[in-house]
Amino acid sequence: MSVHHELAAALRELEATLRATDQWRMAKPDPIAFESIEPFCADTMALPQWLRFVFIVRLETLVETRAPMPAKCDVAPAVEAWLAQSGVGGVERLMLIQAVKTIDRLVTEN
Repeated sequence: MSVHHELAAALRELEATLRATDQWRMAKPDPIAFESIEPFCADTMALPQWLRFVFIVRLETLVETRAPMPAKCDVAPAVEAWLAQSGVGGVERLMLIQAVKTIDRLVTEN
């Protein structure tokens, strides 16, 4: 299986995890929010918004176009920090972290 197929499956898993943890249903940010220069659009979006409307979308584009992977993907630490601050814990926390770690690994190792 190619990295693009594996990444597509990992992105579907992240979406399913966001849905299962009630982090998926939200309004799309205003167009100006996407112009942020801060990492993870931290000044204009909550992390789940960034995951849904930026991270997943950008990686889906790489999958669809079979584009080369970025040199590095290290999103899991930011997700862990956000989860710690937001009070999300237990199984939900572990599910989200694992889903993002899988994506980080797939992108970085290829």
